[in-house]
Amino acid sequence: MSSTLDKITEEMRARVAGGSGIGGSVKFAFEDDGVIHLDGSEVTNEDKDADCTIRTSVDTFMQIAEGNLDPTMAFMTGKIKIDGNMGLAMKLGPLLQG
Repeated sequence: MSSTLDKITEEMRARVAGGSGIGGSVKFAFEDDGVIHLDGSEVTNEDKDADCTIRTSVDTFMQIAEGNLDPTMAFMTGKIKIDGNMGLAMKLGPLLQG
């Protein structure tokens, strides 16, 4: 696992400490860099099933988190692929850009 993935995981843990409030589980699949699984206030790097899976690169994720890339535009241009519950993915904006 890359140190960047470690940093993202720790930041996500801090952001969801009181619960994510999204009402389901989400997995971020970062190509060859690993995964982050979010379920309520639990954030792990376990590759578990989720209600929504978001496939992207660490670079694209960081651009979104830093406010340099609009998540909708990233989806429309193929930088993000979403499997499963699209409604959960749409609830992630405030959490990612928190």
